[in-house]
Amino acid sequence: MNAGLRVVVLAKVPVPGRVKTRLCPPCTPEQAARVAAAALADTIDAVSACGADVRVLVTDTAVAAPPGWEGQLQRGGPLGERLAGAFADTRVAGTATLLVGMDTPQLTAGQLDAALAQLASPDGPDAVLGPAEDGGWWGLGLREPAHAVVLRDIPTSTATTGSRTREALRRRGLRVGELPGLRDVDTADDAYAVAGLCPPGRRFPRAVAAEVSR
Repeated sequence: MNAGLRVVVLAKVPVPGRVKTRLCPPCTPEQAARVAAAALADTIDAVSACGADVRVLVTDTAVAAPPGWEGQLQRGGPLGERLAGAFADTRVAGTATLLVGMDTPQLTAGQLDAALAQLASPDGPDAVLGPAEDGGWWGLGLREPAHAVVLRDIPTSTATTGSRTREALRRRGLRVGELPGLRDVDTADDAYAVAGLCPPGRRFPRAVAAEVSR
């Protein structure tokens, strides 16, 4: 299913001191990195299990891509530039693209397939946006990835990032479909809450139990 669709995961390589710094404290940088690694691994597993044709891991430093995946490096400075660059660098004519991050390890293949189905439907929206509880977004899908240029001018990590993204896409004349809202992981409280939302067998809950003290 979902022929002609691709999923991109934008991620930081889990290096102590560079990832999940808002978990410190209570975590040490090494513990926070292990939590981040679990979140990334669960996200990769969910994307691997969904029905996309192509999967791309876009990282801040060079790393081997998972089997069956393509790998690319992020480019640009601020996050908005890197998001737009990830869409541009993985763009293929006629290939709709769904981009997700590594901060929602509760994400399932079924949720990804539902988003891809909206983009694949002739009567579906031109874009789909998955809001995050903190006001940002966890996923953005575009039938035409060139529209991601709007992300360059939208402030990230604010309570209005998601709404500004939605309005910017609508100003380009796009029909924007809504995906389910998800909580992303920034703080220890987020980690505890999201661990309880993960499907059985995920790495993230085990990592939180082992690395994040209450």
